[in-house]
Amino acid sequence: MTEKDFIPSKYQELKEQGQVSYTSPSNIALVKYWGKKENQIPANPSISFTLEACATTTSLKYKKRAGDNSDFSFDLLFQGEPKPSFKPKIEQFFKRVISYLPFLTQYHLIIETSNSFPHSSGIASSASGMSALALCLMELEKEFVPTMTSELFVQKASFLSRLGSGSACRSIEGDLVQWGKHKNIEGSTDLYGIKYPYEVHPIFKNYHDTILLVDKGEKQVSSTVGHDLMHGHPFAEQRFSQAHKNLENLKVIFKEGNLKEFIKIVESEALTLHAMMMTSQPYFILMKPNTLEIINKIWDFREKSKTNVCFTLDAGANVHVLYPEVEKAEVFQFIQDELVAYCQNQQYICDRIGFGAKKLSVK
Repeated sequence: MTEKDFIPSKYQELKEQGQVSYTSPSNIALVKYWGKKENQIPANPSISFTLEACATTTSLKYKKRAGDNSDFSFDLLFQGEPKPSFKPKIEQFFKRVISYLPFLTQYHLIIETSNSFPHSSGIASSASGMSALALCLMELEKEFVPTMTSELFVQKASFLSRLGSGSACRSIEGDLVQWGKHKNIEGSTDLYGIKYPYEVHPIFKNYHDTILLVDKGEKQVSSTVGHDLMHGHPFAEQRFSQAHKNLENLKVIFKEGNLKEFIKIVESEALTLHAMMMTSQPYFILMKPNTLEIINKIWDFREKSKTNVCFTLDAGANVHVLYPEVEKAEVFQFIQDELVAYCQNQQYICDRIGFGAKKLSVK
């Protein structure tokens, strides 16, 4: 597939009005994406667990406009209230996708969106939010192209999501989604995410992710700025090579269910991500003292308990605690007894592996 494959041919007659709604989850990368080229193309491939509980629900009401329009017309409500600060990002997204969704200027849109997790909780909502919006737009386009295949629908939804937020392309499906061209992963591409195409041991099919909210404040450096700082980074090429190698090694690990080796890659990837931040110019640190306290507590508990609990980090201070279903009782008790105290206001979110976005019935 190329970008041109997502440019539609002439539509059938456009609908006058209607409404569509989707809920789409966030995801947590195991092999991290950090650094990008033009048009949201990743500098290295990545793979993620799709989550279930942390999700965005978006409803899109559309009504055909009169006349010949060249601008975008939309209103945005977040959690039931107008959110003017979100509009520039949506407008930028529309500008990026207009050649792939040429009907956009012909409608007035009312976008209503809400998250299942607290706003400013430190959970990145761009992946769930942009994927939910992209799916709503694809559902609308499908009305004009009834012959569209389900495969093209999913691929284009992921492709559009990527143009809103890179990691959003990994939220359309589940439970393991890989994004970015890798020479030894069949079907992999920089344009959209794909369901991981190889055998995965049952131990990885029901993993838990307890998200410890260490710091809910706004990050001192945005992910967009952080990605840009990989240009000219002294360790960038080694990092990109490491990601390719880790994805290659995960093929055997996923097949065999080797949790010890899985932990090594996942934790190394998390720390490497933050090492890239700490060695960029300008350098910055997003981890907090309590992030490090939690990591050390996890290492100590894993050694003593012989469980397979591990951590990963996004571009922030919060800690994702990953563990298999078979160890849920013991690990969750440890989290409550020893880790929750390090969370801001003792807040945490219990999540687990999910299987992608869902279309909702419209009342």
